[in-house]
Amino acid sequence: MSLAVTPTRVNLHLPAENGLRRGFTTGSAATAALAAALRLLVQGECLKQVTIGLPDDHELVVPVQAVRRTDAGAYAEVVKDGGDDPDATHGATLWVTVTPNGAPEMTFHAGEGVGTVTAPGLRVPVGEPAINPVPREMLRWAARAVAGHEGFAVTVGCVNGAEIARRTFNPRLGIVGGISVLGTTGLVEPMSLEAYAASVEVYARVAVHARPRAVVFTPGKLGRDYARSALGVPPAATVQMSNFVGAAMGALQGALEETGHSLALLLVAGHPGKLAKVLNGDWNTHSAHSGMAMNALARVAQTLGLDQTTVQALQSANTVDACVALLAAHEAGAQVWQETARQIAAALHGRAPAVQTIRVALFALDGTPLAEARTGAPA
Repeated sequence: MSLAVTPTRVNLHLPAENGLRRGFTTGSAATAALAAALRLLVQGECLKQVTIGLPDDHELVVPVQAVRRTDAGAYAEVVKDGGDDPDATHGATLWVTVTPNGAPEMTFHAGEGVGTVTAPGLRVPVGEPAINPVPREMLRWAARAVAGHEGFAVTVGCVNGAEIARRTFNPRLGIVGGISVLGTTGLVEPMSLEAYAASVEVYARVAVHARPRAVVFTPGKLGRDYARSALGVPPAATVQMSNFVGAAMGALQGALEETGHSLALLLVAGHPGKLAKVLNGDWNTHSAHSGMAMNALARVAQTLGLDQTTVQALQSANTVDACVALLAAHEAGAQVWQETARQIAAALHGRAPAVQTIRVALFALDGTPLAEARTGAPA
C-alpha cells in the first residue's frame, strides 16, 4: 500500500453492484486481530474495532470480538464475515497472539486451526504456516502502523479450523492441520450462485444491448486487467463471472437470441485453475461444486502424447501453478497450454453458438501469458 496516497475507506454496508453484501477475507480477519492485539500491547488500548490497510490503497474498519494481554504479549479474536458469499470460513473465529521477537522482521506461526504447508507448488514454502503472501504483507503493514516496526512473532489460529478445512481443498493441496489464511484484495465480493447468476444475466443483457463488437468474460482480476490494458474493452462490455461460467455463457446466448445481435467476438480471459475446469464438465468452478483443474490438464497432455511421467506429475500436482512450473521446463509445455485453450474455447462455444468467435486467453497468476486460442469465424 502506497504511503503517499490517502486510503479510501471501504464501506461494507453499501451493497456490491449485484445488490449483495460484501465481506472480508481470512487475511483481513487475521490482520485486524493483530492490529487489536498490538494496540493493547503497545498503546494500552482495548478496542472494539480497528482500521486496517488493504491492497490498492484502501482501508477497512473491522469489529473485534475479544482482546486481552498474555504473559508474553497480547491476544485478539475477529469473526470472519464473508458477506453474502458462500464460503466455508464465513463466521469462523480467527485469533492472533503477538510477542516481540527482538528481530527486525516478523515471523509467522500456525496456531491451532491454521494449516501448515507440506507439499511443494503453493505460494508458501513447505514447512511454513498456510498464510498467503498478501495476508503476510497486510500483517506487516498492521505492525508498522501500530508499533513502527515488524519485530514480532505472530501466531494465527482459527477456532474449529481443522474441521472447517475438511470442507475445502486443503487436504488435497498438502495443507494439514487447518484452514489457509487467504485473500488478494482483503475483500470478499458476494457471489452466491442464484443471485450472481441473475446479476450476470443483467450484465450480459446490458453488454449485448449496447451492440458491441466484443464482450469480455473473466473469472477475476487477471482477465479484467488484460481486457482493460491490452484490448481497451469498455467496462460495460466486461463481465466478471467469477465461478459461474455456465450461467454467464447461458445468459449471453439468451441475450443474443432475444436481441438478434450478432456478437463478433467473446474473449474469455483468466487463470486456467478456473477455466480448465469446464473440460471436466464443471460449469460452476467453485471448489465446493467442481473437481480439480489438474485432471483436465493431465488429460490434455495425454492426448498430445506426452510421456507418462509428466502426465502423472500433472495429475498429482497440488495446484495449477505447480503445473505451470512443470510445463515451463518441458519441451511440449507450450503445446499443452495451447491445446487446453483450444479445448476451452470449443467447450464455451458449445454453450454460446450465437457468438461468431470465442477467443480464450490463459495467464499464470503473475500475469505471464500461457496461451491463446480461438474457435469459430476469424474476428
